[in-house]
Amino acid sequence: MTDRRSFQQIVIAAMGAVMSGAMAIPAVAYLFATPKSRKKAGWVEAGDIGQVPLNTPEEVVFRRTRVDGWKTSNERASAWVIRTSPTEVIALAPQCTHLGCAYHWAEDKKEFACPCHTSAFSMDGKVLSGPAPRSLDRYEVKLEGSKLLLGEVRRDA
Repeated sequence: MTDRRSFQQIVIAAMGAVMSGAMAIPAVAYLFATPKSRKKAGWVEAGDIGQVPLNTPEEVVFRRTRVDGWKTSNERASAWVIRTSPTEVIALAPQCTHLGCAYHWAEDKKEFACPCHTSAFSMDGKVLSGPAPRSLDRYEVKLEGSKLLLGEVRRDA
C-alpha cells in the first residue's frame, strides 16, 4: 500500500507527463508538417489585356490568395502592365528594388519614378538612375485569349 505522499508524487508526475505530451504534439507537428507556402502558387486573372493600350504602362489591380505558412488570406495586389505588341505583355511588380517604395509612371519623362529616393526605370523596368541596385521585378505572364494571367514574381537580374 502506498502512503499519501507517494500517491501525490505519482499524481504530480502523471500530470506533468500529460502536460508535456500535450505541448509536444504541436511542436512535433510544426517541425514535420509542410507549410502551405511551400506549395506552388497558381495563376491569377488580372484583367482583359484588350483594355491596355500599346506601349503605355497601365496599373492593374487584382485579387490574389496569399499563403503565408499556415495562414491563407485574400488580398488586393497590383502590377504595372505594358502591352508591347498585340500578343506580348510584361508585368512589373509595383515595388522599387531599392527599399520597396511604390513607384509611378511619369508620362512627361516616359519613365517609372520612385518618389522615395529618386530611382528611375525605363518602360521595360531597367534602371536608368539609382540608388536602385537592379531592374524592377517581373510577374510571370500568360495570355489566354485576351485574358491576362499573372504568376509568381521573379527577380530580374
